Amino acid sequence: MMRRPGERWTRFAARIANAFGLVLVLVVLTYVLLSVVPYHGWGVVGTLVVSCACAVVALVSGEARDVVVRGAVIAAIAAVALAVVYAIAGGSVLLGTASLIVAVLLLVATAEVLGTVIGEREVGFRTILGAISVYVILGLLFAFLYAGIAKVQGGSFFQEPTQTGDVMFFSITTLTTTGYGNLIPAAQPGRMISGLEMLLGQIFLVTLIAGLVSLWRPGIRGRRGMES
Repeated sequence: MMRRPGERWTRFAARIANAFGLVLVLVVLTYVLLSVVPYHGWGVVGTLVVSCACAVVALVSGEARDVVVRGAVIAAIAAVALAVVYAIAGGSVLLGTASLIVAVLLLVATAEVLGTVIGEREVGFRTILGAISVYVILGLLFAFLYAGIAKVQGGSFFQEPTQTGDVMFFSITTLTTTGYGNLIPAAQPGRMISGLEMLLGQIFLVTLIAGLVSLWRPGIRGRRGMES
């Protein structure tokens, strides 16, 4: 999707957002931050800010109701505020609560975007970007959920010593059922939730691909262009 000649940048940005382009950019940025930035101190505040922005933009792009968007903004502000307090005064429970709030925000955003994608009458650029965004958001959602559980429980989520980005890496490998086996949840509810992520990852791919294929009508747009 390119900027049209003479098109204002504000209009171009709105068009990108409507096509889930901005959502995908924020999703990728959140993925990178979770992978390379340590999940403590002020670094985690920046990560939560971007992830909350990702959830809110996804809701707006998915044409969620105003009350849902307003609630998401309030929840996002609360999550960032808790992270700031954590960065200043400490307290793993504060960060754990903030992480769980972000996970809920991403869950709502996933539902809204997925509903929009499924509701499309034909597969287009917007549909593809939305589908990709939803799948990666699922990985982010579970990553924040794992991080939140670890902080609330006050111990390590995994049996093994962890490094920066391990939670994100574990979530993606679990979602795709790659299963390297180098990271294993230490106890419940981590094991149960990771099993749920495996199931959702497989079910999502099967149902989404089936839905997109049923909507795909090759050549229709080309024929429309020739007829016009």
